[in-house]
Amino acid sequence: MRPTKIGLIAHTGKPGIAELIRALETEFRRFDLSLLIEAKTAAIAGLKSDRSVRDLGREAELLVVLGGDGTILHVVGQLEDVIKPIFGINFGSLGFLTCSNSSAYVEAVECIAAGKMVFSDRTLLEVTIKIGGEEIARLTGLNDAVFSRGKVSRLIRLKASVNGEALTEFNADGLIVATPTGSTAYSLSAGGPIVAPESGAFVITPICPHVLTNRSIIVDEDAVIEVEVSERDHPVFLTVDGREPLPVASGAIVQFKKSEKILPLASLPGVSFFGVVRQKLKWSGSAI
Repeated sequence: MRPTKIGLIAHTGKPGIAELIRALETEFRRFDLSLLIEAKTAAIAGLKSDRSVRDLGREAELLVVLGGDGTILHVVGQLEDVIKPIFGINFGSLGFLTCSNSSAYVEAVECIAAGKMVFSDRTLLEVTIKIGGEEIARLTGLNDAVFSRGKVSRLIRLKASVNGEALTEFNADGLIVATPTGSTAYSLSAGGPIVAPESGAFVITPICPHVLTNRSIIVDEDAVIEVEVSERDHPVFLTVDGREPLPVASGAIVQFKKSEKILPLASLPGVSFFGVVRQKLKWSGSAI
């Protein structure tokens, strides 16, 4: 894929980001590529634009995102139904989703201009909240959906089923339903497994379960997962990809399934998922 229209979106709160935006604009112009810049991204660099992230999703063939994993998740949330390929340049910390460091921006532009990017098709999670059979909200996530207890320091109860068959009632601080991409995020911190992007699986991981036999479980990506909020005494909240938490009433059912949309996530040639895992988790060999 050699795109001719590039959309540029940045985390504008990062120190030094304005200089990188201007440097990227110069590099893309050198290769005669059309660069469309999101409004806030343009403003911090002293440039002019009135385009939103959604506008770039409609107009651009590739979105270049400057920031960390959270910035990419934020962009995916704003794209809504118009999902475009994303090339992430790391200006954050961990960076499992980004494929290039900010210091290597020249190499990144050359790769894009030459059409040498490699794409990994990432499964998206479709999340639907229902009360009394009526749909009240539908969201799409790249990483995960998290049930949490809010400010109250008490356990919450959540009944989970897979394909209509009861799984268990989790009595825990919360519950995570993660995609393979999200398996290296909150689910990993809560004791869940690392799942390769192409594995075709979802991960259900309880957060600090009260019952020691409650453990993380992997299910097929074609499965339909349903979680009923059985907690009556305290509020329960649902957060998708770290966005604004939604209150979920007792008796509500939240359904999770594979979205019909996918996200093509770019990487540089020779960069592999397991190579990134080794680097980010500092796996250098035997610890003996």
